[in-house]
Amino acid sequence: MSRLLIVDDDPNTLASLSRAFRMEGYEVTVSDNAARALQLVHEQSFDLIFSDVVMPGKNGIVLLEEMREAGVTTPVVMISGQATVDMAVRATKLGALDFLEKPLSTEKLLLTVENALKLKRLEEENRELRAKVGKHEIVWRSEAMRRVMSQVARVAAGESRVCILGETGTGKELIARAVHDASPRKNGPFVTLNCAAVPQELIESELFGHEKGAFTGAAARHIGKFEQANRGTLFLDEIGDMPAVMQAKLLRVLEGGEVERVGGSGTVRVDVRVVVATHRNLEEQVRSGTFRQDLFHRIYVFPIVLPPLRERPGDIPALVEHFTEQISQINGWRPKIFTPRAVQELERHAWSGNVRELRNAVERLLLLADGEVDEALVRETLPTAVSQRGNGFTMSGPLASRVETFERETILAELERTHHNMSETAKTLGLERSHLYKKCTQLGIRVKELRRGEE
Repeated sequence: MSRLLIVDDDPNTLASLSRAFRMEGYEVTVSDNAARALQLVHEQSFDLIFSDVVMPGKNGIVLLEEMREAGVTTPVVMISGQATVDMAVRATKLGALDFLEKPLSTEKLLLTVENALKLKRLEEENRELRAKVGKHEIVWRSEAMRRVMSQVARVAAGESRVCILGETGTGKELIARAVHDASPRKNGPFVTLNCAAVPQELIESELFGHEKGAFTGAAARHIGKFEQANRGTLFLDEIGDMPAVMQAKLLRVLEGGEVERVGGSGTVRVDVRVVVATHRNLEEQVRSGTFRQDLFHRIYVFPIVLPPLRERPGDIPALVEHFTEQISQINGWRPKIFTPRAVQELERHAWSGNVRELRNAVERLLLLADGEVDEALVRETLPTAVSQRGNGFTMSGPLASRVETFERETILAELERTHHNMSETAKTLGLERSHLYKKCTQLGIRVKELRRGEE
C-alpha cells in the first residue's frame, strides 16, 4: 500500500483529498502546516507528498526547500489556488514533480499519483540495477587478470564445466557470475551455494530439496538449488569442503541430470550448468583420498586460476578508486582522494586476504581520514606492509606476517634451484611432499605456472 502525505491549511481540502485517495486504496496522512509536515517526513516514510503553496508560517516552497536540504528525496506535487509563474519555476528548480492549480480534479489527482508512483518505482529499480552492476563489476588492469578474462570469454559460450581456483578473497564468485552473464544462459537464474557454510546434515536438502514431512522440521516442500537453477547456472563455492557422501550424490546428478528430493519417490529433470570453486588443492585431495577422483574429472574440465592480489599490484589503483566510489555511494559520503604515495603503500602490502581485504582496508581508511587518505594514515592503519626492493624484502609488522613472507621466499628459492621438482624440494626442506603442496597453496605459489614459465 502506497503512503501519501497531504499538507494544506484548508481542512476541507484535506478532507476531500484524503477521502478520494483512501477510496483508491492509498494510506493517507494529513498535516495542516509545514512545520508538522517536516517532522512527519523525518519520522515516517512516504511514497508521495502533496503540499499547498500558500500557508501560514512556512509556505510550501520553503517546506520543499528544507526537505531537500535535509536529504528527503520523496516526490512532491505542489498545489495552489494562488500560483504564480515564479512559484512554479522555483518549485521545479527545487525538484517538484508537478504543480497543480486549484480547484483540483479527482481524475487528474489520481492520474498524477499513478504516474508519480510509477516513476518512483522505475528510479528505485534503476538504482538497484546500478548497485548490482557495481557490486558484480570486475575491476582489473594487470596482464594476469587479462589472461583470466580471456579464459572467461572463451569458456562462457559453451556448456563446459568450469573450476575456479584461487585463494580466499580473490573474487571466485565474481568470475563465476561473469561466466554466467556471458553465456547463452544469461537470462536464466544464477544460484549459489557455499558448500563449507552448510551443515553436513542439511546440504543434501539444500542441493536437491525435500518433500513435506521428509524429516523433523520439514513442514513444507523445499525446492533445492538445482531446481532453482534450472536453465541457468549453479555455482558451488568451496567444493573441496563437500562431505564425501554428498560427493557421490552430486556425481550422480552431474551424470544423469536428474535430482531426487529428500523424502521423494521420483526424480526431477534439471538443465543446469555447474560452475565450482575452491581455495583448496583438489589434485592433492584426490591423492589423499578426501575428494573423489571421478567427481574431480567431472568438474575439472576447464580450470581458471585467479592470481592473488600480491601478484597483480597493478590492479590496486583501479580497485581503490572503484571501492572508494562504491563505499561512498552506499554510505552517502563525499568521495575522498587517495594520494599517489598512499596508493603506493597499498601496492606494497602483502594482502593475505586479497581483494576482500583491500576493500575492507579502503572502507576503514575512508572512515579514519579527515581529508584525503595519505601515506602516513595507510602506514598507521596497515602496519603489516611488505615492501619488495630489488631481490630482497623489507618486512615490518607482526611475527606471523614476517614468517609467512620468509617461508614463501624460501620455498620459491628452493623450487628454482631444483627446477620445480616438488619431491626434491620437499626433501631439501625436510617436509612431506603433501605438506609442501599445502604450503604452496596457502602461500599462493602456483607450481604449474612456474614450470610453464620456465619452459
